Amino acid sequence: MDLPPESSSAKDPTPQTTTDPARAAALFEQSVAIMARLRAPGGCPWDREQSFDSIRKYTLEEAYEVFDAIERRDFNNLSEELGDLLLQVLFYSEMAANEGHFTIAEVLDQLNRKLIRRHPHVFGDEASRAAGNLADVDAAGADSAAVLRNWEEIKSAEKRAAEKPPAEAPLHAADAPSAQKQPQSRLDGVLRAMPALAEASKLGAKAQKSGFDWPSWRELLPKVAEETAELIAEAESDDPARKPAVEAELGDLLFTVVNLGRHLGVDAEMALRSCNLRFRRRFSEMERAAPRPLEDLSPPELEALWEQAKKKLANSAALELGGLAKDKSAQEETRARPAAQTGPQTGLQK
Repeated sequence: MDLPPESSSAKDPTPQTTTDPARAAALFEQSVAIMARLRAPGGCPWDREQSFDSIRKYTLEEAYEVFDAIERRDFNNLSEELGDLLLQVLFYSEMAANEGHFTIAEVLDQLNRKLIRRHPHVFGDEASRAAGNLADVDAAGADSAAVLRNWEEIKSAEKRAAEKPPAEAPLHAADAPSAQKQPQSRLDGVLRAMPALAEASKLGAKAQKSGFDWPSWRELLPKVAEETAELIAEAESDDPARKPAVEAELGDLLFTVVNLGRHLGVDAEMALRSCNLRFRRRFSEMERAAPRPLEDLSPPELEALWEQAKKKLANSAALELGGLAKDKSAQEETRARPAAQTGPQTGLQK
């Protein structure tokens, strides 16, 4: 199976700033063909044995590896990790095709139609409606805030249409008003499969739309103290039978702190990931600076090493920021100097 020929832009040493659709389409077609061959008779035994349940854990792993590459600004690695994440989409789609559910074509078609119908300010009202937009939104001159409002309105209209029973469907006994399900909660749109911190933030944001929320982050601080006190009260019992209660109180405290972050405009997941990275760096610095193994040191010695590591890393970060600021200033000065020497450029000089 041959690779599509490289485009002229791929050989150009100048960094490519836009995607070559033709080359991307050819490579994507090849990826789909490779996945189909791996799953076909005579393909890879391991790939043929996999199911939705067996590979789902890899999807989460690949997503976090993408996160890691982004945080490290390792763009060479990010390209590879995004490919691994794309492999998950191809794998699920091929398994679904094997079972007669859908193919990668349906995945792409739904994605394309969604992007068009939710961006009427880009593709126009007519194209948006042709792609299934049922909401009446004003897309003219939309700024970022209006775009988000329109997105939510279009999304809500999609959900209402999906929940509405077909007009031609006969009314069975189970569909009678007395037998119908209770109206769905507005929280049902928040997936339980999300990471817990992200789910907590989304639940708080959804509840806010009903007016059920703290007015500001300041009102959340007493709530954090209240939940902390309740956790202390349960934890001090030292009764193993109280563990579920301790877990519940710890959950309440975490939920409150996550929503404090939401009010402050801070993503709790990202804040915790940054904290984890700081802890890794500080602990590693402790290990390097310790005169003997950490487990042989007393608590006061460990605390002193921790404070020393914090100070050293903080100073290093400050020096790095200062160096970056100087570099930026020098670059701006260098860019300005030729303009001062040569004077303003005319259209011909450009």
